[in-house]
Amino acid sequence: MRLIFKRFVAMCTVVIIATFLLSLLMRLLPGDPAAVLVPNAPDQVRDVIRQETGLSKGIFGYYWQWLSGMLTGDFGKYYLNGGYRTVASVLQRCLPPSLYLIMYSQIVALVIAIPLGLTSAYKEGSRFDRITSSVLFTTVSVPAFALGLILSLIFAVQLGWVDPIGYESPFGHPWQHFKLMILPVISLSVGLTSSYTRLLRTDVIATLKEDYVTMAASKGISNRRVLWKHVFRPSSTTLLTSAALNMGGLIGGTIIVETIFVIPGIGYEIAYSIGARQIIAMQTLIALVSFAYVFFNTAVDLLTNLTDPRTRERRG
Repeated sequence: MRLIFKRFVAMCTVVIIATFLLSLLMRLLPGDPAAVLVPNAPDQVRDVIRQETGLSKGIFGYYWQWLSGMLTGDFGKYYLNGGYRTVASVLQRCLPPSLYLIMYSQIVALVIAIPLGLTSAYKEGSRFDRITSSVLFTTVSVPAFALGLILSLIFAVQLGWVDPIGYESPFGHPWQHFKLMILPVISLSVGLTSSYTRLLRTDVIATLKEDYVTMAASKGISNRRVLWKHVFRPSSTTLLTSAALNMGGLIGGTIIVETIFVIPGIGYEIAYSIGARQIIAMQTLIALVSFAYVFFNTAVDLLTNLTDPRTRERRG
């Protein structure tokens, strides 16, 4: 409990500092923020917006009003010349597509990377290991957006196997949902697979040289059981850390992929907010991405204690 409390305090501190700096950067943008939000609105409307958002106050007053609103569920508004729409309503619509995309990409990457990394490390220096390393080195250097454009051109435009753009809910049209998510998931998971495989391979090679692994093998335990029971668990710390960090990073990193395939996710919404100069909504969305990044980083630090006994020994 003490460790959880310390991590919680550290997480809150990092989130507050990050969001305050983000708020400060938003206020340092040139021009009147109210005029940026509603460029064609009269001065009376702009005055009301300044009062609602705290833009009429100083930086600390503005930040406190924004932060207290976030803590009470008021995520801000998209201000339009004819009215507004709440960021919370937009999040209800755009968050599920992004979460599905990230979850599918992570599952595909881990399902491929774990057995591939274990096998490549166990057969270090073999032809399989050399070919795998060469392929991974090539694929990790291909940007997700470039791969997405190539896949869309080949499989959607030329072959017509899948639809190039759009999104469907898995509950309403499950088959169409998976067809539309295939290309975006491949675009994101290829780079993740390469990164995860290389990380796991390096850690497994080091773990295979430990004395307890040699002792387990000398007892006549099968190689498969040694790899999965005695080697994989302590070697998965770096992999788990990378996967958790990518969970937070992918929420913002899906901007280009979601834009290419017209998936109405949070990355697509951030791009729209930047283009429409909706600084309040943009600040809230980016802050949520920052919170997700810090949250998953903290969570994996706690989970590391469960997967790697050596960590608990060092803390003790």
